Amino acid sequence: MTEIGALPDTTEQADLREMVRDIIDRYAPPERVRELDEANAFDLELYRALGEAGLIGLDAQVDGTTGADPHNQIIVLEELAAGPTSMAVCLVVQYMGVGLLTEYGTERHRTTVLAPLLDGRERVSFALTEPDGGTDVARVMRTRARRTDDGGWILDGAKTWISGPRHAANLIVLARTSASERSPIDGITMFVVPTDTPGITVRELDTFAIHSLDTCEVTFEGVKLDDTAVLGEVDRGFRQVLGTLNGERLNAAAAALGIARGALEAAVDYGRQRQVFGRPVGSFQVGQHRLVDGAIQIEAARALMLQAADATATGARADILSAMAKVAASDAAVDITDAGMRLMGGSGFSKEYPMERLFRDARLYTFAPLTNEMLRNHIGEKHLGLPRSF
Repeated sequence: MTEIGALPDTTEQADLREMVRDIIDRYAPPERVRELDEANAFDLELYRALGEAGLIGLDAQVDGTTGADPHNQIIVLEELAAGPTSMAVCLVVQYMGVGLLTEYGTERHRTTVLAPLLDGRERVSFALTEPDGGTDVARVMRTRARRTDDGGWILDGAKTWISGPRHAANLIVLARTSASERSPIDGITMFVVPTDTPGITVRELDTFAIHSLDTCEVTFEGVKLDDTAVLGEVDRGFRQVLGTLNGERLNAAAAALGIARGALEAAVDYGRQRQVFGRPVGSFQVGQHRLVDGAIQIEAARALMLQAADATATGARADILSAMAKVAASDAAVDITDAGMRLMGGSGFSKEYPMERLFRDARLYTFAPLTNEMLRNHIGEKHLGLPRSF
């Protein structure tokens, strides 16, 4: 497949990118990606290969130390999203889990949960969103954890739109543990909960896209936890999660960018080969201009993403750049997959080509992990200094 443009990688980054591509070529060629997408099946072989290659742990260590370089995560995610997109979505969650467990995990958490996560033996799932709360989940959170006389906890409630819990070994669950006094984000605690704990029910939802990763509703009924389940500080869990959101947005931008790039490369290949009226369909101006606009969007989104990664790596403030990168990359993915479908016509509509799957998968990042509308609100208030709009 055609590669669009030269990528601004260092020698080490280029080697990492080539490693990811080799693993994808070996374990997830296009026909296998299509087969698993149609079967709604997770690619366990690919996941384990990524773990064995060190691409889940990257620079994180079981002892909790990390020299994590955000550039490495975005390279892995971009390459996966351009092909087996569902695996990129899975790794966005795993990288968030690695970050939380590395920063806040106890020795027990690191030994029993982080270690098998780093090498690809197990997965985690992050349970925050609720049936009655998405962006405003802290304010309306109904999932509760209450203390027991023996010092443990009882967990009750429900989470929804949770990625990957059906086959994850552990859930990172946020639950209200005390009344909010000053702010809705106070009084919420993180818990590490094994998915085989009695009282947990997982129901898979039938979704429009990302078919090779389950999206589920998870309910908790009288789930008994001991005090070692607490991740970080009691009543400060939501504030701890806020510290990871910049990285999650940056990684979402990388995944969306990968979808955009994969769609553009597929459309360009088709445009060069498909003949219409004795000419390549890519020679017609309207379709060609749409692809050119897509290439421009990709380069603009990449520039924002790399600026955000640079800022994150140096400890500088990166929330605005990450938000901008996520909005730009997801908009690019939607626009380019639409342009590809229009250029390819009936072929784009066919499952024999990856375009229809990329068209579906691209829509996830217009609202996850936060809607583009809310990110625009954040940029308007914090970057432009406009009055709060919500």
